[in-house]
Amino acid sequence: MPHDKGIDHTLEVLLKEGYEYILNKREELDSNVFDTTLLGETTICLSGKDEAALFYDNDKFKRDGAMPNRVLNTLFGQGGVQTLDGVAHDHRKQMFMPLLSQEVIQELHDIAAEQWSLAIDKWQKEEQIVLYEEVQEILTRMMSKWVGIPVEDADFPDLAQDLTNMFEAASKVGPAHHRGKKSREEREAWLTEIVKSVRNKSIDVPENKALYQFVWHKDLDGNLLPDETVAVELLNLLRPMVAVAVYINFVALALHDFPVQKEKLQQGGDVYAELFAQEVRRYYPFFPFAGARVKKDFIWEGYQFKENTLTLLDLYGTNHDKTLWNEPFEFHPERFQEQTDKVDNLIPQGGGDYLTGHRCPGEFATIEMMKIAADFLANKIDYDLPKQDLTYSMTEMPSMPKDKMILENVRWKV
Repeated sequence: MPHDKGIDHTLEVLLKEGYEYILNKREELDSNVFDTTLLGETTICLSGKDEAALFYDNDKFKRDGAMPNRVLNTLFGQGGVQTLDGVAHDHRKQMFMPLLSQEVIQELHDIAAEQWSLAIDKWQKEEQIVLYEEVQEILTRMMSKWVGIPVEDADFPDLAQDLTNMFEAASKVGPAHHRGKKSREEREAWLTEIVKSVRNKSIDVPENKALYQFVWHKDLDGNLLPDETVAVELLNLLRPMVAVAVYINFVALALHDFPVQKEKLQQGGDVYAELFAQEVRRYYPFFPFAGARVKKDFIWEGYQFKENTLTLLDLYGTNHDKTLWNEPFEFHPERFQEQTDKVDNLIPQGGGDYLTGHRCPGEFATIEMMKIAADFLANKIDYDLPKQDLTYSMTEMPSMPKDKMILENVRWKV
């Protein structure tokens, strides 16, 4: 197996190359598979379509032990579905699958459109707004209503900030990491009390809400999940959807960077909006890679994979693989219309199978939220972009425009 020479490349990943580390080394070593040393540990890096299929083979890789505690303590939580394997994972994931129905996604759409309209009414009265921060609250209000979690109106800003702290802290050290850890601990405790209140009937929740479904979900032995585990999984609904604020910032940036897209969105309706959302997800950085560990020794394409070796799948690089995408560093939404099979190659939030694998079931909701944002920004409102820093870092995770998209003079279109 090709090897990236050197003692340890952790700082190279975090400070120098970031999202592009595996992509660059893949080209340098002329191999989609190589090993390196990260955090003092031998790590295999994979990039490409066939390599993604290998990575999501549940007979060869496991998620247990793949993520460091600092990530679990901020991003995913202890005992969440992302950390499970085999039948335990498949059974827990069934708790999330009803959220993929067309009826449920339509309800989410309607709530989101309502929250966007209320926010814009408020923005009209302000000289300027920071889109990233405002959208965090829109998504928090939307998700709380959709999931069925009771939240006082005055508490939404703090809840939005805590959910943001969790996903912003995943790759951070020092105070930022501790903020994310504290936010998760406090919100897990808060949701645990809500779960207890639903179970003792002091809070009434409609049966069609995710809160109700999660509270009364039973494990493989027929037992209700622990209160704390339900709280973790509820945060695994709320936190990633608030992270869509990052994508929505890139939606606004794409409309600025590629002005022709606004006209295409105005003329192309829902069909073009989906092509546009998919290309934003492919083109801009979101997750750099996904992690797993080798379940047992095996050989693939002549390469030896040893049990328990940490393995990273290059998400950003696979989405910019020149063997999969024509002109991968060009913004071209029509590519998904010209080659419909390309959607299967798109893995910005991970790949694999929705039902039995580790592919994020929230992708459909993510795309819907991006389409709504694009519709409002291109078709329903006008705004001015003052002078600001619109560059984004390839080493900051999550990456986003430096000034987080400042909008001035927001107004409804006449």
